[in-house]
Amino acid sequence: MRLWLSKSSAVPLREQLARQVKLGIASGDLPAGKRLPSTRELARRFQIHSNTVSAAYRELASRGWVEFRKGSGVYVSQLAAEPALEGLLELDHLASAFLKTALGKGFAIEEIRSRLEHLLEVQPPNRILVIEPDPELRQIMVAEIAEVTGLPVCGAGLDECEDQKLLDGAQVVAMYSQARAVREVLPPGVDPVLLHSTSLPESLQGQKPPPADALVAVVSRWPEFLKWSRAVLVAAGLDADALDFRDARERGWQRGLRSCAFVITDAVTVKALPAECDARVFRAISAESMAELSQLFGL
Repeated sequence: MRLWLSKSSAVPLREQLARQVKLGIASGDLPAGKRLPSTRELARRFQIHSNTVSAAYRELASRGWVEFRKGSGVYVSQLAAEPALEGLLELDHLASAFLKTALGKGFAIEEIRSRLEHLLEVQPPNRILVIEPDPELRQIMVAEIAEVTGLPVCGAGLDECEDQKLLDGAQVVAMYSQARAVREVLPPGVDPVLLHSTSLPESLQGQKPPPADALVAVVSRWPEFLKWSRAVLVAAGLDADALDFRDARERGWQRGLRSCAFVITDAVTVKALPAECDARVFRAISAESMAELSQLFGL
């Protein structure tokens, strides 16, 4: 099996060596019982310290990939062929097969590494990250996006945007009203998709007004939803005295809702309403923005 090491790589030499031996075992290039090059031989070949090679071999031995035979050397372990040895064995096998194919076509190791790094950087996101300082609105946005896209969605506040692990593999989204604040806390090169709020005409579209004597409840954990819906409903001609506004964070908020003609609520609170309630969910994110987000993910 051919081995290579890059001293300019950010990956430690010990880890590079250990990875390649595992790939060789997973692909069958290094069958069980095969003797590996000695520590001194590899140190001399790559002009590295023998302790580096020894550390790689010790790590492999601790995981069961190789075994030390006193006075004889280092050999591929019989147990290394077991599929349950390590959860990434199948991935290692696929990676090894790819490397063999690419090398067989004449591509250099540095060319392969460079293209892989590029492809990993341009891979489409596999989840959505909602950045929103208001925790209640954040929950609503997460619920609405997950419902429409079916994708994994999570949320974070502005103070969490320095966590690179949180951003990796995610498409960041935020409301237009938070565009400046969100861009200020995101690392360079991370561009959020900005979403519009639902407009007044869009909120009222397709909604039939209730009977004049009907009681309508408006329920949400988000205080701004209650303020916003009041303006919308009064503008639509509903009598303010016929509107019952309830904060779902308060105890007993569900009491008496069954007697209302219908309940206007958000995408989170609707899940906690009594089953008999006629719920009408008003969306925080506009249908147009949601369609653009779905298109971005090819949905």
